[in-house]
Amino acid sequence: MSDVWYYVQGNERVGPVERSELSQLFNQGVIHAESYVWTKGFDNWKVLNTVEELADLLEPSQNESESETQEGNGQIDEIPSMANDSAQNQEDHDEMAFPERIEPLDLHSISEEEKVFTIKVGVDRGGVEAEYGPFSLVQLRKAYDQKRINEKTYIFTPGMENWVFLGDFDLYEKITGDAPPEIDAAERRKAVRKPFIARMLFHNQSTVFEGICRDISIGGLQVLVSGFPAEVGEQVSMNVHPDNSDHCFTATGVVVRKLEGDTGFSLRFEGLGQEAQTAISSYIHGQA
Repeated sequence: MSDVWYYVQGNERVGPVERSELSQLFNQGVIHAESYVWTKGFDNWKVLNTVEELADLLEPSQNESESETQEGNGQIDEIPSMANDSAQNQEDHDEMAFPERIEPLDLHSISEEEKVFTIKVGVDRGGVEAEYGPFSLVQLRKAYDQKRINEKTYIFTPGMENWVFLGDFDLYEKITGDAPPEIDAAERRKAVRKPFIARMLFHNQSTVFEGICRDISIGGLQVLVSGFPAEVGEQVSMNVHPDNSDHCFTATGVVVRKLEGDTGFSLRFEGLGQEAQTAISSYIHGQA
């Protein structure tokens, strides 16, 4: 296999780069598990996490979780493309109080710049599913004009129970300037994984934040959420679950990276209990 590689960033092909540089790009978050790569001998572009020769990039180091090495900055341009007292931590988890659900947003009172919309691409373009965001109405409008999203792109806001097609969303006309399209009934019946939601308390304050989780592993995860006040090194308590499922768990962790544009953070779990580990493994392997 050639030691020279190409990768896709946004809509552009980049390369050639050597294998060692590809590893650096992955660690820096320039490329991630679902980036497209190519090297001599491939018939076509491949998703990085399906390439056996690059499998080592996906393995977290002893001090760094998988979620730490896969930074996503939530930008529209990306779319195509410790020792712990476990017993005490578990007791703290049991005492955490979170509302059963977040009240749905009043969509028609949301400002143009408020970042509350998360999108899922993949189904809309026959590719690998991936979540991005959160975005504002201004950003979504720009993405639609640039044909980076369409009526079959999934969209989600706090308080919703599941993803919906953009074409079925209440603000479709406001985002696109077009009348809602006709979407085939068979398309609507397609199964879609419920979003893995994190409800978070910071420094035991009463304000509850809600975000979408991605890159979930036993080591940690990423949360897409706008305006969360925690900084690198600070602890976050969370209740994580896809609505109406058996994969719920509570956890605490340390913020290890803030995502660009205040769109979220990467978190490393601390003192994760066995029940939480089982829930994560069940979600990853049972619904992947």
